[in-house]
Amino acid sequence: MTDYDRDIPEFPIAPPAPRKGRGAVTNVQGRYEVDQREAVDDGWIAPSEEESGRPALRTQLFEERAKSILTHNQSPDIPFSVSLNPYRGCEHGCIYCFARPTHSYLGLSPGLDFESRIYAKVNAPELLAREMAKKSYVPEPIALGVNTDAWQPVERDLKLTRRVIQVLSEHNQAFAAITKNSLIERDIDLLAPMAAKGLMMAAITITTLDVDIARTLEPRAATPARRLRTIRALSEAGIPVGVSIAPVIPFVTEQDMERVLEACAEAGATSASYIVLRLPWEVAPLFKGWLEAHFPDRAERVMNRVRDMRGGKDYDASFSTRMKGEGLWADLLKQRFANAVRRLGLNARNHGILDMSHFKRAESPKPRTPATPDTPQLSLF
Repeated sequence: MTDYDRDIPEFPIAPPAPRKGRGAVTNVQGRYEVDQREAVDDGWIAPSEEESGRPALRTQLFEERAKSILTHNQSPDIPFSVSLNPYRGCEHGCIYCFARPTHSYLGLSPGLDFESRIYAKVNAPELLAREMAKKSYVPEPIALGVNTDAWQPVERDLKLTRRVIQVLSEHNQAFAAITKNSLIERDIDLLAPMAAKGLMMAAITITTLDVDIARTLEPRAATPARRLRTIRALSEAGIPVGVSIAPVIPFVTEQDMERVLEACAEAGATSASYIVLRLPWEVAPLFKGWLEAHFPDRAERVMNRVRDMRGGKDYDASFSTRMKGEGLWADLLKQRFANAVRRLGLNARNHGILDMSHFKRAESPKPRTPATPDTPQLSLF
């Protein structure tokens, strides 16, 4: 090394810089990429979007024609075995989202790409109808929107989820939906009649009542107060509705657990569940970046508590512990939740049973007649 080389200071790693309206503070590379890149601070990087003058990151929507629409799982810790997700990627931008790593399969980042590059499965309703027409189709409850939110912002214009629900309704196919967007209220006209026949139930995710934390944690989801109003609206329409406190984040949202349960019970929720923070694959570095950007004073403390509940690791994928954690702190959370649920009368009814006896098998779609000048083909979209 020459004296000249010694005079050049090593560039430090660039600090995380939040972007307005986005959850991830970086576009971390997917685990399948060969070349690895790391941002460094050369003195020209401004700490915030406003100071740097960077334009806001715009959401891009891509249409895709999926080959299949129902996903099956055999996980013993998941209360459903069939799910349907009309979208890939989610504009809500929740930093903790366990689905973020799926964007790696597309060669995209689980970070900012996941929340700004959204793929809509435009043929989802047709695929669903075709699936239910098969003689081999065995009807069982479908979980709608568990991977990415079925009522995320792009749904307002696309109405893709609404068309899926119309197909489900036509064939009395029971389903459960989970969302953190008040847009679900738009579809009460379809949901309420199904709920009256025992074919539908809903859950609203609320992690905290603190609007400032929610704004950075779930930047484009409905506010906590708005989600409480959604619980009330669904309940008043006769739709069984519960609250999902997911995830519970130590020292960030964990102290809010009882308040969330109380507010939801008062709004009309009849059931509740919770999941401890999960950090699979690329979610771990993304979440740590978010902590450093928004809670630098407690970032290390949060991660130490997470590791206490994950056997000393950032994440443990074991079926027996991945949802609730393990150890002293996980046990204390479990006790707190159980005590609050019992006091508020939640989970007292048989909320999770859907009636499959009404199912009507769909007819096999008939082949289309080729378009001619006299018989124009109509567009489905």
